[in-house]
Formats: sequence, C-alpha cells, structure tokens
Amino acid sequence: MEKKITEEQLTKIQDQQTQLAELLNEIGTLETQKHAALHKIVDVNIQVEKTKQELESEYGPININMEDGSYLPIEK
Repeated sequence: MEKKITEEQLTKIQDQQTQLAELLNEIGTLETQKHAALHKIVDVNIQVEKTKQELESEYGPININMEDGSYLPIEK
C-alpha cells in the first residue's frame, strides 16, 4: 500500500517551494538590475573624468564648490 503525507502537509510544502522559487526569481531579477546599474556607474565615471579634464584644461587644477560653482586653485 502506498503511503502519503496529509493533504495539508503537501499543500504546506508546495506553498513553501513556490515561495522559494519566487524569491530566487526575484533575486535573479535584482541581480540583473544591479549588473545594469554597475555598468551605468562606469559610464558616468567616464563622463566625470572627461568633464574634469575639460575643466582642468580651461582653468587648471581647481577645487569646485558644488553648491555655487566657485572654485579655488589647487596648490601643489
């Protein structure tokens, strides 16, 4: 004779497995979004460096006040 767990027990473990699968899927989605965001950070950092070079070629080495745009030369 075949033995079985109760329907309640079966439903409970099926629900738990569904929850795990959903969470693993969600983690995969979040990791994909994280990966894309990290690539965007690299792109923005490249833009920042380009802008720094442009400003330095025009003004020389400076520290810029990010609130009002004023700047002071960097003394070496």
